[in-house]
Amino acid sequence: MIALSGYAAQARTQTQAAAPRKKVASSPASSTMRAAEPAATHGPVATRRAAAIRAQSEAITVQAVAVPGNSVLSSSMREHSTVQVFRYSSEQLRETGQTNILAAIAQLSPAVTSSPFGGIGGNGFNKTMQLRNLGADQTLMLVNGKRRHVDANFNYYQAGPNYGTDPADLSLIPMSAIDHVEIVTEGATALYGQDAEAGAVNIVLKQDTHGGTLNLQNSGYYVGDGQSFDGNANYGIRLGHSGGYMNFAAQITNQLATNRSGDYPGNLYFSGNPLNNTVSRDVQRLAGTPRTLLEAGSINMAYPITPKFEFYNTSTYAHKNVTETETYRAPSNDNVVRALHPDGMEPLWLGTENDFQVNDGVRSSDFLGMQWDAYVNYGRDQMSNWITNTDNPTMGLASPTTFYTGQFISSELSVGLKSTKFFHTALLPRPINVSYGFEYRRDTYQVNAGDAASVLDGGVPVLDGPDRGVAVSAGAVDKFGVPTAAAGTLARNIYDGSLNVDLYATKNWEWTFGGHAVGYSDEGAAATGSIGTRYNFSKNFALRANVNTGYRPPTLAEEAFFAETTYPTYRTAQLPVNSPWAKVLGASHLKGEQSRSFSIGMDAILLPDWTLTANLYRIAINDRLFNTSQFGGTNIENMLASAGLPGVLYASYYGNPVNTTTNGGDITTAYTWHAGRAGTFQFRLGVNIADTEISHYNATPPILANLGLSTFNRTNKEYLIHSAPKNIENLTVVWSKGPYSVRVQEQRFGSYTWVASPSLTQAQWTYAGPSYITNLELGYDVLKRWHVAVGAYNLGNHYPARANSASRAALQNSFIYAGNSPYGFNGGMYYVKTSLKF
Repeated sequence: MIALSGYAAQARTQTQAAAPRKKVASSPASSTMRAAEPAATHGPVATRRAAAIRAQSEAITVQAVAVPGNSVLSSSMREHSTVQVFRYSSEQLRETGQTNILAAIAQLSPAVTSSPFGGIGGNGFNKTMQLRNLGADQTLMLVNGKRRHVDANFNYYQAGPNYGTDPADLSLIPMSAIDHVEIVTEGATALYGQDAEAGAVNIVLKQDTHGGTLNLQNSGYYVGDGQSFDGNANYGIRLGHSGGYMNFAAQITNQLATNRSGDYPGNLYFSGNPLNNTVSRDVQRLAGTPRTLLEAGSINMAYPITPKFEFYNTSTYAHKNVTETETYRAPSNDNVVRALHPDGMEPLWLGTENDFQVNDGVRSSDFLGMQWDAYVNYGRDQMSNWITNTDNPTMGLASPTTFYTGQFISSELSVGLKSTKFFHTALLPRPINVSYGFEYRRDTYQVNAGDAASVLDGGVPVLDGPDRGVAVSAGAVDKFGVPTAAAGTLARNIYDGSLNVDLYATKNWEWTFGGHAVGYSDEGAAATGSIGTRYNFSKNFALRANVNTGYRPPTLAEEAFFAETTYPTYRTAQLPVNSPWAKVLGASHLKGEQSRSFSIGMDAILLPDWTLTANLYRIAINDRLFNTSQFGGTNIENMLASAGLPGVLYASYYGNPVNTTTNGGDITTAYTWHAGRAGTFQFRLGVNIADTEISHYNATPPILANLGLSTFNRTNKEYLIHSAPKNIENLTVVWSKGPYSVRVQEQRFGSYTWVASPSLTQAQWTYAGPSYITNLELGYDVLKRWHVAVGAYNLGNHYPARANSASRAALQNSFIYAGNSPYGFNGGMYYVKTSLKF
């Protein structure tokens, strides 16, 4: 791979310029210009890995990339191959001022969108991200190269980003545990596994053998709310004398709530009540960041058993409590038992999450002439829900004010064996890398019912007021509990076989062939393939291209999740697709998505300190998984009642409504200017454009078509393809001189649409134009190992598009800004932080 000698020289130049302390982090472009970790063949496994890491941070030579392909001994994805890999260091992540990994990479990569506001209710519980404008669950999430289990929470509420998705939540991993993040911007299910239709994100944890860091940060918003304290630390120790290590990390984040809701419109009390003339209408707290307490920890270790075998363990645990304010109900609302809540009520949704993953395995550098990795991986996410400061109006004065509304549990067990074998042949200039693997997975999803009072119809009518004696909707307000009929456990067995071949046809021309054959106990078999090539025209210029087919099955949560929201005389429901309630509305068995992707890209070093990467891509997905339209009306209510679910006037379920095509491109470039006494300047520019369109609509079930309803209407189309910006641009300048550093970033977000409610017509949607925000950080090294900084995210206190009158009215003026803004709607945020290395 002679072309990489220039890349190695570039990496060596940057490292030498940064010594003794790295003041300017490597850029997204230049970070892709480093040599891959060499494949080891002699000595203790951990010792060789440490040597490979040192080789990347010191004087890298062309020999470091003499062997093609990925090795099962490495936690990282190989760079400079046929696929695009962006790498972001822990220093780059910290310099963003963000305290969760998804928010940090959204500032670093223009291909990533991660809205600070997750949505209403359960949607606000977990953090999500989009890669190349596709769904949050169309990106494969990995930790140390192993699959991360998906979250138990399904994002079912429409007025929020990433509606209708069920991804893994990487924000539960301590920031201090992360060595770097790798983003593969390819449709790569054949190479890395199912779900990687948009690409993959790999979190690589630290492998330090001594020392650690302590990071403290305090932040808040300009208006005076949303105070947050974050503390995270890591510490590494050596295990044994042959390269073993153990790295501990922990993080605690205490985030107070924000509020950007408008005043309640109209009267709070019945007409004629004099309190209407004096009472404050500043009673809503729906639009804002929820109160959150996160405690997370991790262990990453390896211990050599013999010179050729090592045991390793990667464990993460997180506990999160969330308190989120729901829709305010005025005293005049018939859902309010006025004797219990004389001034109305604003229910509080309480969520508790316990999440852990344990990955144990044994690696061998040479057993039967091959490298081996045998592992057992188990992950589990449990989310329990309550609603408080509310009532069940059909129970009258006997109603509780706190209800347990249910529990959702997602788990994944993986048992696998992966191997790498290098074949030497005189016909080719480099050895052939052949990697193969076998994996058994068992996924489960459990839905546990809420308490009896959360679903009970007590038969008590409205007790007072103009509607006295009128029947009212049953169940807890605002979140109807999970009924016993919706509870249960789904399970899926998965058998996965993979084969990847990487070779050089000539000394400069690399080819990669990959394939996965996967059998699902509930979905049948699916095969995917990948062909990639890269040609190094010179030491400074290379072209690459890829063709991939992909497959993504529905998650079990997408099949089994149940939720209802109550209104005075009716309820809305998210129905499990295999339930009798969904089937009476024409639901059928979910199919997996089939994708095809094509990409072409280039890597170039234009000058010794100027790097450039560019890509063009097309991703076509058939039978895309997404929520149906929200069906409503008397006919729907009667059909659901006949199936055993009375009182539900509007309902939706998961399906395969459309085919989509995404066309896009990205450019990432970085230039480092060594200005002598003026210090060092680094300029980074990233641009991503991704346009998704619907290429085909699948047929609406006859039972709905006969009612004049569509499985996928114009509103759902907007949710799917226009809820996030099509294009994002980041321009960053980092200056450092001695102990001083300054980072300035300008971000531009393209236009998007906010549909506040499915009841709105197209003319009533809010269309947000492009926005610009500025981020700033000023840093100073008090001592060699003690760094302090002050900064601001959204320095200019810019707010997104103001929602139009119809959008505000649809949610009783609780949202006055577009709820799916890619940079949130809390305004400017300041922070102060300090970091100590020891």
